[in-house]
Amino acid sequence: MNKSTNFSGQPIIKQLLKLLSSDIIAQTAKDHNSDRYYKRFKTYDHLVTMLYATLSGVSSLRELSTILLACEGRIGHLNLKYFPKRSTLSDANKNRDSAVFASIYYALYGKYASFLSDSSPLSLPIKHLKIVDSTTISLFSDILKGVGRNPINGKKKGGIKMHTMINALEDVPCLIRFTNAAKHDHTFLKELNLEKGSFIVFDKAYNDYLQYLQWNRDDIYFVTRQKNNATYTTIEEFDLCHSTSDAVLKDERIRVQKNDQTIDLRRIAYWDSEKEKVYEFISNHFELQPDKIADIYKRRWQIETMFKRLKQNFPLKYFLGDNQNAIEIQIWCGLIIQLLMLVIQRRTTRRWAYSNMVSMIRFHLMTYIDLFKFLENPEKKWKQLTTKPPDKQLSLF
Repeated sequence: MNKSTNFSGQPIIKQLLKLLSSDIIAQTAKDHNSDRYYKRFKTYDHLVTMLYATLSGVSSLRELSTILLACEGRIGHLNLKYFPKRSTLSDANKNRDSAVFASIYYALYGKYASFLSDSSPLSLPIKHLKIVDSTTISLFSDILKGVGRNPINGKKKGGIKMHTMINALEDVPCLIRFTNAAKHDHTFLKELNLEKGSFIVFDKAYNDYLQYLQWNRDDIYFVTRQKNNATYTTIEEFDLCHSTSDAVLKDERIRVQKNDQTIDLRRIAYWDSEKEKVYEFISNHFELQPDKIADIYKRRWQIETMFKRLKQNFPLKYFLGDNQNAIEIQIWCGLIIQLLMLVIQRRTTRRWAYSNMVSMIRFHLMTYIDLFKFLENPEKKWKQLTTKPPDKQLSLF
């Protein structure tokens, strides 16, 4: 019988948990005093249980507790001493503050951010580019207020809006805020703590001229699209040099009046041949080439890809609680797993599609496979079996 060359003395879930720093979890629990009213179900137990739920894709607390009961003999690999019951999980999701999980995420982000940045395969048009956008997760309106008018027939759905900023090279959120879906996007810009010289790109839903004026004073640069109903005055039209792309139709300085204050901005009209549409970009940076401004805005799609990656691989349609705190805990756990999976993907020299890698890990959480050895060369054993010369047969004569 052939032995697996990828065998490990620890299941995959144990190898994943090694990427979590026990010091970070212990310090976070101490800072938030999150173990004060819990005799057995500590912060670490809660975190590991919810991470297992996120990875395995369970749809209810009862299903989660049943699966953990079936892992008898292997629960030690999770460093759990007790099987959490459904009522214990429900109470913890309701009462333990989601800020605890947020702190753990930011601590892990601080630990792996430089590695993710250094190992990024992307080449950006400008250094230290940050991208801002939001995504809405549908809920019942009893939990969080929905956006828009009430429908004539049927009940309006509510939602939680996740406002996010990512560093383009890291490709994971560096700042997250939760609001109800009815709250306007531009309020998130006031919470950004940007350094001097930062460059940020976002959609026109975040349009806020007074914030642009403040950024002009702080030497913070941005690129976004101009709203269709924008009112402005053209001050100066710049000449287009011969090296500028033919897709750039116009490059000009405009002036916007807002609350008795004037703001000078740069407006660029750009023709997209694929969509056969003219895009109008505005920025407060006047030195970059106009086609580079358009290229910077194209990078905004990266955050949409990040949202898609999160929602497809760690679906947020079955929630393990009916209150906002429980929902936020589940989202934070999804973000933690997404971060760890990206670290694993970039540590391997072999190129793996993110979804394929997550699927393999999901179905083999309790399998004793050396994760990184398998990811580096998954076909190794198969090649040995197919290229092995046939055994020499004994001859009777």
